[in-house]
Amino acid sequence: MNQPPGRLRFDHEHVTTYDELVEQGKAARGQMPRKRHGDYTPRTDRDPVGLVREQNEQREADLVPLRMERLLRDPFSFFRGTAAQQAFDLAPEQTTGANVTISGDAHLGNFGLYASPHRSIVFDLNDFDEAAYGPWEWDIKRFVTSVVIAARLKKFNDDRTETAALRGAAAYRIGLRQMFELDALERYYVRAEVKKNDERFHPTSQKVIDQALKQAKKRNAHRALAKITERADDGSAVIVENPPILTHVTVRDEKLVAGLLEQYRSSVTADIATLLSQYTVTDIVRRVVGVGSVGTRCFLVVLTGTRGEPLILQVKQAAASALQTHGQAAGALPPELVDRPEQHGYRVVANQRILQAVSDPFLGYLDSGDDAYYVRQFRDGNVSFDTENLEPRAFLDYVDACGTSLARAHAQSAQAAFVAGYLGAKTNFDNAVVQWATSYADQSLADYKAVRKAAGQKGTL
Repeated sequence: MNQPPGRLRFDHEHVTTYDELVEQGKAARGQMPRKRHGDYTPRTDRDPVGLVREQNEQREADLVPLRMERLLRDPFSFFRGTAAQQAFDLAPEQTTGANVTISGDAHLGNFGLYASPHRSIVFDLNDFDEAAYGPWEWDIKRFVTSVVIAARLKKFNDDRTETAALRGAAAYRIGLRQMFELDALERYYVRAEVKKNDERFHPTSQKVIDQALKQAKKRNAHRALAKITERADDGSAVIVENPPILTHVTVRDEKLVAGLLEQYRSSVTADIATLLSQYTVTDIVRRVVGVGSVGTRCFLVVLTGTRGEPLILQVKQAAASALQTHGQAAGALPPELVDRPEQHGYRVVANQRILQAVSDPFLGYLDSGDDAYYVRQFRDGNVSFDTENLEPRAFLDYVDACGTSLARAHAQSAQAAFVAGYLGAKTNFDNAVVQWATSYADQSLADYKAVRKAAGQKGTL
C-alpha cells in the first residue's frame, strides 16, 4: 500500500528497553548466582615477580629503580601498581557476560577533585590509562579490594575493614539503582560538584573537603610555574630541573614533542585549537608520574601566551590497556565506537569522556609512529585524598563517594541497566564481592612480600 505523500515511514529493528535489560539481569542470577562472585581461586600459572620484571623491561631503564621504590613503599602502593596482575587473575573468572566501559584501575587512589570547564570543582574518577570495554565486575572487584587494603593499612580490625568494604559495594549498587531513576540524558548530566559547607556531610568529612577545595584553588598553571620555573632572559618561563622527577629532554625529543603538538591540535575541538594558536611552546621536560606509570614516557610542555600567561600540558604515553594484554577484555572501546581510531591515546581520551561527568577540554591525543600519547592540562585543580590519614568517619564517606561515582560512570553504558537488574535491592552481591576482595587482598599482600623479597637489598629486579 502506498504511503500518504509527505509522510516518512521508518522500519526499526527491535530496541531492547530498560525493562527488558533489567529482566535479563534478574534472569542472569540463575546462570551466575550472585554469591558465586565470592569465590577466588588463584591461577596455577601466576608469577607476580616475573610480571613485575616483564613490565620493568618495558620502561625507561634509568627510572626502573624509582618505580620499584614507589611500588614497594607499602601494600597499597603495590596494589596500585599491579593492575596488570589483577587483570591476569580476573581473566578466567566467570562473569555475567555484560560488558560496559570500565576504568580498569578503579582503586581508591584514582578518584579525586579537579576543575570542570566551567570552573566548578567536581569529584570523579581521574585515571584512565587502563580503560577499556569489559566486564563490569572487574572494576567493582578492584575498587572493593582497594578498600580492604587501604583499611588494613589504617590498622582497622577485621570487622571495621569488612564494614568499610560493604559500604563501598553498597554505594555502587545503590548508586547504580538511583542512576536508573533518571533517563539517559539526565544520567549524562549528573555530576558531583563539591562545595564548602555542604550539609550532606558529617563535619569531620566536610573539614577534609574544605581543605581539599582550598588546595584545588591553588593548583593551577600560574602556581605550578612559580614552583618549578624561572624566567629566561626573554621573559619566557623555563623549568628548573629536579632529577629524576623533572629533567630536560634531548634536542631530538624536544623537536619530536613540539612537532607533534600540531597533530594534537587536530584532535581537540575548534575552540581549543583556536585558543592553542595563541600560545608558543617555550619549554619541554620529562616528568616522572604515579606509581604504575613510572618509567613510561611523560612530558610537560610549557606554552606561553602573548601576555606571558602560562599553559602547561602533560603529554603521556598510552600503551595497550592491561585489561586487553593480560585480561583479554572484549575491546578497547564500546561497540558503538568501532569506526573510531585504533590508537591507544584515543582509547584513553574516549573512555575518559564516557566515564567522567565532565572532562578537561584540552584532552587530546597524538601518535609519534612508535608510541601513542594522550594530552591533558597539568595542574587544573587536581587534588587526591590521602586515605591513610583520613579519620575513620571521613574514610567511610570517601568510600561511599567513590562507589557512587563508579556507579555513575558505569551507568553511561548501554548494558548498565542489566547490571542494575542483576544486583537488585538486596546485599547478596555486596557480601560476595567483599568475600572475594578480602581473599584477593591477602593474595596481593603475598605478592607484595614475594616481589620485595626478590628485589632484595638492591630494591630492584
